[in-house]
Amino acid sequence: MASTIQLDISGMTCNHCVARTQKALEGVSGVESVQVSLEPGGAVVQGSADADALIAAVREAGYEATLKA
Repeated sequence: MASTIQLDISGMTCNHCVARTQKALEGVSGVESVQVSLEPGGAVVQGSADADALIAAVREAGYEATLKA
């Protein structure tokens, strides 16, 4: 079942950061689509991916992520 997960991401400073984060999130199992934005620093992920796996992927890419409240 597809769902939407919104993440707050900190540490991104340029379009290269956005591309790196997008690639990391796309590599997580269950991700169908990803939209990453530099301002205000976040991502919207569609699919059946686990939120903890998404956060771990962002951290591995060098940034911090939390579930959007």
